[in-house]
Parts: sequence; C-alpha cells; structure tokens
Amino acid sequence: MAVAAIGIAAALVIPDGNSLIVDATAVDTGLVARAPFQDYLPLRSEIAPLHSIVLSAVVGGTVGTVDIIDGSVVAKGTALAHLDNPTLRLEVATREVEIASRLTDLSAQELTLRRTSADGETAVAAAANEQLRADHDLTQHQTLFDKGIIAPTALANYQRDATFRRDRLAALRASGAGERSAATRQAGQLASTRTLLLSDLAAVRSELDALVVRAPSPGRLTGFAIQPGQAVKAGDPLGQIDAPGSFKLVGEVDEFYLGRVAPGQAVVAVVDGRTVDLLVDRVLPQVVAGRFKVELLFVGSPPMSLRRGQAVDARITLGQPKIALVAPNGPWLDAGGTTAFVVAADGRHADRRSIAVARRTPEQVEITAGLRPGERIITSGIAAYRTRDRLTLREGSPS
Repeated sequence: MAVAAIGIAAALVIPDGNSLIVDATAVDTGLVARAPFQDYLPLRSEIAPLHSIVLSAVVGGTVGTVDIIDGSVVAKGTALAHLDNPTLRLEVATREVEIASRLTDLSAQELTLRRTSADGETAVAAAANEQLRADHDLTQHQTLFDKGIIAPTALANYQRDATFRRDRLAALRASGAGERSAATRQAGQLASTRTLLLSDLAAVRSELDALVVRAPSPGRLTGFAIQPGQAVKAGDPLGQIDAPGSFKLVGEVDEFYLGRVAPGQAVVAVVDGRTVDLLVDRVLPQVVAGRFKVELLFVGSPPMSLRRGQAVDARITLGQPKIALVAPNGPWLDAGGTTAFVVAADGRHADRRSIAVARRTPEQVEITAGLRPGERIITSGIAAYRTRDRLTLREGSPS
C-alpha cells in the first residue's frame, strides 16, 4: 500500500513526457469574450508636402555660387545657384557670331533692294519729266506749224520724240510695277528670315540663362545640398520646391492589409496633442520589403504647426465596430495564430488547442474557431512550448 501511494503521488507531481512545468507568475493570461471588435489599422506616418516640383539641371556645368540655403522660402524666379560651363559659353559665342554675320548679310540685301527700288523710281521720274518737256515742245511747234511758220518735217521730229518719251515712260512704269511686286515679296522673305535669325539668337543666348538655377514656383526649398565646385550633369536632381501650407501624411503598411486599405477610408491622427481627421487618398500597391505606401489627406485645413518629416501616429478605420469573439493581442500570436494554450478553470494547467483567427488590431484579435467566451488563454509568448500539449502552472516552478 505504501508503494502504491508513493506512485500515485509521483503521478500527480511529475508531468507526462508531453507536458511541461512552468512558473505561473512568468506567464500572462487574457480572457476570451464577445465584445465590440474595433477594426482599425495603426499607422506610423510622416508629414510630406502635398505638391512638390523637382529641381533639375537644364545644362551641365560646375557650381559657381549657391545663392539660397536649403529650407528657405523662395518666390518664383528666384536665382538659387549659378553654374559655369566654359564649353557652352564658347559654343554660344560662336553661334552668336554666325547669326550676327547672317544678319549683316541680310541687312546688305535689304539695302540693295531699297536702292534698286529707289533707282527705279528715279528713272520713272526722269522719264516723266522728259515726256513733259517733249509734250511742251510739240505744243509750241504745233502752234508754229498751224501758223505756217515751220514745215511739216520739222513738226514730225517733235511728234516722234513725244511719242518715244510717252512709250518709254509707259514701259518704265510697267517694268517698275513688276519690280515693286517682286521687291515686296523679297522684302517679306527677308523680314521673315530676320525674325527667325533674331529668334535663334535669343534662343542661343537663353542657353546661358540655363546656367542660372531658378525657382520654378513659389514655396520652400528642400533637399538643396549642392556645393560650389560640384560638377552636375544635365538632368541631375538638385532639390525640390514644396508648395507652401499644403501637406499630406505618408506611411507604410504591412502587405497583409493590401486588400483592406482603400481610398476614402476614414483616418484619425494625433498632431501636437490635437486629434485631426483625414482620409485615405492613394494606395500605392507596389510592395517593397513586405510593405506598401499610403497617402492621407487632411479633412479641412491642416494644423499650422506642421513641419516636413514630422512623425505622426494615425489610425485607419477598416470597418465599423462589430460584436465578435475576441482575445487580447500579444506575443502568443507569434507562434502562428493557429494554436493557443487554454487555462483550466482551476488555473493549474493549460492545454494546447487548435484555433483560427481573423482580423487583428494592436489590442485585439478576432477568434473564429477553437475558443469559447469566458475561457482564459496564455497571452505571453508560447513559441517555446510548440512541442508541448500541456503546461502545468506552479508558482515559483522553473520552466
């Protein structure tokens, strides 16, 4: 009888091979209950400008001077830095000389055209004057002929001369009309060519203007870190201009929620101790390192105290609160969320049980199978007990 009693006592004290004695004070427990499940997603985000314009180098060169420091508020057209490019300056000078030479040739052609036109007008004026004299002489000699003072042969000479002068004037006027029409067309062509050359000259000179980096719009200059002597290539980003007074929140979310976050969802954030409302504006579905980005817009005017890069805690509402079977969130879910240790009513042991979970928040997890309301589970880490089916809970007992 004594041996049997000792055996029974040993069975009560020593667990079987698939159980483990643990210190009851070293584990945390939580109650499974039917309660409102607050379906939200916590988000660590940061303040970003709503609109930004990237500054880039139009031409390459070496930074000569930096006129504005990073973080300054600038007006549109403000000179931010000056670049130097001797090769570009030489090319511009060479092209300016070429265009200036063509403009000089053009001026010479225009001068020749005006002289030709003037010569034609002079010739017509001279011929008209000669015709007037010939007509005057003919009139005088016609009077003498009518009085019988001169012979018909003498009058005939004046008649032929007057006719010749008249015909010559008519021919010059006809020729002059054609020449004027051609001259008008040529003058138009020369004017068009001059306009194109002047436009080319302005474009060539504007290439030097590109050596001055200017603000394309008003705003705050950020990321502007170039230094004198630094070499930049055409297209290199130099910084950006952030639109003043307009901000958004940008955060990264675990890819687990990619199908549950959508534009239009309500967001609550705490900024400088003040609760503000936002909406999900954009969901960028590209997953990088297991996370994707979301952009949030303020409902109404954003707080005046916002600063670019400022960290903000926010909550994205994924659904309305609903009554569900919930358990406390905790390290026990690190074991995969497919198993839980259910504490017995007497608190002396906890048995492994297969479960199923669904939605999670930092405080709650929704239980869809395996547990009942009123049961208590171990909420501290259970990954170390993955090969055990039962945990014997004793105060002060080593695990």
